[in-house]
Amino acid sequence: MIKTDDFSSVFNFRKRFSLKYLAMHYQPNNLQRARLGLVVGKKTAKLAVSRNYMRRVLREFFRLNQHDICHVDLIIRVQKKFDKKDFIQIKQEFDSLIFKLNQRVISSQQKSSQVMTQTDVNDSL
Repeated sequence: MIKTDDFSSVFNFRKRFSLKYLAMHYQPNNLQRARLGLVVGKKTAKLAVSRNYMRRVLREFFRLNQHDICHVDLIIRVQKKFDKKDFIQIKQEFDSLIFKLNQRVISSQQKSSQVMTQTDVNDSL
């Protein structure tokens, strides 16, 4: 995701969860794929080299897992600076956030489909 409106709509949807290093904001979309947006502020890492490293790592994790992620607009916000020595921990944190994301999206889809079937039953009565 690149456009400011895309980021704003995800932030306004107000669905998020976080761990030590990463915070994940999401919003279901109607596309047949997941989209990624990254936020790494200067407050988190002063040097552009550090911010770019964090973006590269997160983009690669997303690329490797994009087929396992539900169809959502996803913004990952770095809360705490990390570098090469934290790579394994970041990978584990990213994987656990994706697992949580998939669980939440699937459960909300099941709830909405149950509501739809209940209204269909009530309409037929």
